[in-house]
Amino acid sequence: MKGISYLTDEHNHKKAVVIDIKTLEKYDDELEDLFDGIIAESRKNDEKVPLKKVISNLKKAGKLK
Repeated sequence: MKGISYLTDEHNHKKAVVIDIKTLEKYDDELEDLFDGIIAESRKNDEKVPLKKVISNLKKAGKLK
């Protein structure tokens, strides 16, 4: 892709991505999906909270009616 380069190791395995700032708007949706995936992966072992408890906590905090 134009504006996107990969950094590789000595075995030519991709290790990092370099995105030209000028192309960020062009790939906005794709980057949002990428970041969402990274966040989801980082949280996969977080404690699970039942939806009913989340709703209850939001109501107690006055953030939900």
